[in-house]
Formats: sequence, C-alpha cells, structure tokens
Amino acid sequence: MSWYVVVGPGEHTGLVIEADIAVGSLDTQVGRLSVAVSDVGLIAVGWGEPAGLLARPGLVSGVGQPPRSTDPTEQLARTRPVLRQLAEYFAGTRREFDLVLDWRLTTGVTQSVLRTLHDTVGFGQAITYGRLAARSGSGVPARGIGAIMGANPLPIVVGCHRVLAATGLGGYSGGHRETPGERRPGSSRYGLETKRWLLTFEEILPPTLGWDPAARLDLDDSRPLSG
Repeated sequence: MSWYVVVGPGEHTGLVIEADIAVGSLDTQVGRLSVAVSDVGLIAVGWGEPAGLLARPGLVSGVGQPPRSTDPTEQLARTRPVLRQLAEYFAGTRREFDLVLDWRLTTGVTQSVLRTLHDTVGFGQAITYGRLAARSGSGVPARGIGAIMGANPLPIVVGCHRVLAATGLGGYSGGHRETPGERRPGSSRYGLETKRWLLTFEEILPPTLGWDPAARLDLDDSRPLSG
C-alpha cells in the first residue's frame, strides 16, 4: 500500500495540480487501484497509478479550489481511511464502505442512477440493467444504464460490477492488464474477467474449481473469453 499527496499548486509525477486533491494507491487481487479524495470526500477510483487517475478528464477542473492545507500529514489523513477500507474489502473483512462520497463528477440522471445503485445494491447482491432503470425512476433504457455504469467514477465503492445484463454478465470498463514494462487500461475482455472475479468474490457467482480469493487475477491471453 502506498500514498501520494497532491498539495498544489505543485508537481506530481509530471502533472501540475492546482486543486485540493489527495491521491493514493494499493495493490489488490484485481490490480493496482488508485483513489482521489477531495476536501468533500472520495471523488474517484480507478485502475493503475495515481498519475493516470489525476489525468482523468474533469477530475481536477471538477474540484477547482486551492488546497485548504499544504501539510502532507493532513492530506494523507484523507486517503488512509479509503485505502484501509478497500484493503479490508479485498481481505474479505468488510462488506460495506463507510466513506463520504464526493459526487461532483456526476450530474443529473447519471448521478441519480449511481446513487440508487449505491444506496440499494450492496455486497453480495446483483441487479439487472432494466431493474436498476426502473428502481431509479430515471426513464433511462437498459442500454443507457450500461453506459452510465461505464462512466461510474467510483467503481468498487459504488458497485457497478453488481449490475448485470438480463441474459449474462453484461460489460465492465474497470480492470487493466499488465505486460512487462507496461500498464494500460483494460479492454472489455479484461473488464469482463475483473467483473467475474468481483462477482465470485462476493459470492454472486459460484467459484470455479481451485478459485482462491487471495490470489491475484490471472489474465491469460491463451484462455478463450467466456460469459
């Protein structure tokens, strides 16, 4: 587990940041996750290194205000609870996140649907795109719900992996694959394998023979894509 601090204006891994955001990261069974925490709460979660998360369109401009404090200790105090709770989730000791969320990267119908998901579909539960559309009262068709899940800025914490198609797993934009010397965003194949792992971890799907919840997800290019 590691922490990084953004106390702009300043420089972090080559990025000039002028917003009040603290970022950190940790390794999990499904790859490295990075988090961004504003003065309001957790604002973004993503796969890969913190620099990649900070480059997400709209993140820095969505916060916009200068930092209240440039004290690294105070900044680190923001990320520690988030990283600790994520570590507990992946250790199998936490089923509900007790975190303040900053929803400023979402608006309108997107925010309404994601809030409905967050508030009503917890660990070990699943819902279809169509049922989530009806529950949210958004009037968005099932396909549109899928697009909203793909735009979720807070995966894992706002469990878009729990939203399924009526006849299968549906898609998942999270996850990434690593090759020697390279880390890049995952394609739908790798997203689907990550989604399958998360659903198995939460016992929504039955485990395959020999499945180990403590083992790192192995994305073997030689395996056929299924689901």
